[in-house]
Amino acid sequence: MKKSLLTFILLLFVVITYAQDKQVDNMKKERNREIKKDEKQPEGWTKGGVFNLNLSQGASRNWAAGAEKASFSLNALINSFAYYKRERHAWDNTINLQYGLVNATSIGTRKNDDRIDLLSRYGYQLKNPKWYISALGNIRTQFTDGFDYSVIPKKQNSAFFAPAYLLVSPGMMYKPNATFDVFLSPVTSRWVLVNNKHQFLRTSYGFTDTTKSTRNEIGAFLTANLKRDIAKNISYTTRLDLFSNYRNNPKNVDVFWTNVIGMKVNKYIGVTYNFDLIYDDDVQDAKRPGRKLGTQLKSLLGVGLTATF
Repeated sequence: MKKSLLTFILLLFVVITYAQDKQVDNMKKERNREIKKDEKQPEGWTKGGVFNLNLSQGASRNWAAGAEKASFSLNALINSFAYYKRERHAWDNTINLQYGLVNATSIGTRKNDDRIDLLSRYGYQLKNPKWYISALGNIRTQFTDGFDYSVIPKKQNSAFFAPAYLLVSPGMMYKPNATFDVFLSPVTSRWVLVNNKHQFLRTSYGFTDTTKSTRNEIGAFLTANLKRDIAKNISYTTRLDLFSNYRNNPKNVDVFWTNVIGMKVNKYIGVTYNFDLIYDDDVQDAKRPGRKLGTQLKSLLGVGLTATF
């Protein structure tokens, strides 16, 4: 199952990248050198981002087929970037923040989305302009407490910096154009952090010594990013992270795959679909102690306000 999943993800990336490269090649034939000039990032800082706010509400009374008496959900997303370019030096910084709540009469208030993802990457361009000597840093955690509601009573399974994933990685980056890049490192250091306040969560994230707040892993790391317009007013952004821990079952590759499809209705209204997949061999199943949690899936579809900055 794990090998099939990983194979499917990699094949999907190959297909998308091949289609993109074919399109770029056709454009180059038509415009030749002009394409290279247009693809260069301007010198200095380039900044921007998108803010998305989705709302939904439902209510019923004496509904024979059965329905929630009242429900309400709110989801917010901020994606921002700051890119710096000077001669052969490139410094890319991105922030991805997501948070969502759902409230229903029968279950009360629960969160349905929660992410803090900060990434910074430096690259020095080689003689071949598509290749960079690079270094990358990434931290990923969540804002508030999370719970497993499938067990009674509910069981806490996450909190702010419980866990957090900190990654530092030197390597090489291949960036053939402004919409696609791949970073590869044979030696990457990753720390899993669980703060002292939530020490009881450490066994759920692979800690054998629960007196320590950090757990270090050394392994190989790959991250690939793609952003393109797939139709008029429809954009697709995806990021795939793969990590193999040399110290513990290197064949069990950790997967973090996030996807966003944005459809613009008009200047302020948009439709957003998020799909995330995570596989981490160290995460335990709260309902079945001693068992691995397996593949984690999450998707959100929303219609709401969209603003770019």
